[in-house]
Amino acid sequence: MLDHPRRRASWWPVPRRSGTVARMDVADPRRFFLERFGLSDRGLEHVLGTALERRADHAECYFEFRVNQTASLEDGVVKKATRNVSQGVGVRVLAGTRTGYAYSDEVSLERLEIAARTARFIADERGGDRALPAPSGPRVPHDLYALSEPPIDAPVPDQVALLARLDAVARAADPAITNVLAGLGTEHRVVLVVNSAGVFVGDVRPLVHLTVTCIAERGKNRQQGTYGGGGRLPFSALTDGRAERFAREAARQALTNLEAIAAPAGTMTVVLGPGW
Repeated sequence: MLDHPRRRASWWPVPRRSGTVARMDVADPRRFFLERFGLSDRGLEHVLGTALERRADHAECYFEFRVNQTASLEDGVVKKATRNVSQGVGVRVLAGTRTGYAYSDEVSLERLEIAARTARFIADERGGDRALPAPSGPRVPHDLYALSEPPIDAPVPDQVALLARLDAVARAADPAITNVLAGLGTEHRVVLVVNSAGVFVGDVRPLVHLTVTCIAERGKNRQQGTYGGGGRLPFSALTDGRAERFAREAARQALTNLEAIAAPAGTMTVVLGPGW
């Protein structure tokens, strides 16, 4: 328990019963981080208490867990696929006019304690005696991007089939389309912020993005066109005809560039005058 009256943990959220986290708990980032990394409310309270020693004014922890994957198609086949997982936590301490930062790629209470002491040491300065604001009440969990299935969970065969369909659609636009390059990227990011002012809030950020590049050739003239898009959308948003529109637009641009004429060039008259 923290020993300073203005830093007592009366505001700390009451633990809730929770079961096993399946995939990623898109509705509750707090539960996700506590269960996945073996953290606890009491442990995080102690970390913030460590950061607030020597009369620091404010401390906060920022957690992030991210999974992203990509698949790319070229010459009619999927040539590359990647999947990366990254995670980490940062601690920030404010003391007067000074700020200390520390972070760790390993999310555990032991590493959090080390980061808290490091950030406190960097910001070591006697803080003021102003009271910290109390939370107005419990924050209602909300999902800004209410997706029943995050795009990161789209089956791999479905992703490969989408890329193959784009290749066929683009090539069907004109025999001059000689190659199609398509890249599909999906991401799922979970963040959580906990601070000494009583804030305990998280966010889930799904993301999907698709890019199509078409190569068109006629004789020695070789041009390309690129189009794409995405957003915090389900994977199904790309299977309702939107992805095919990307492919057709990329093909249209490439074919238009084939017809482009050279801009005027060569020796030209230059008029010089005083000033700009």
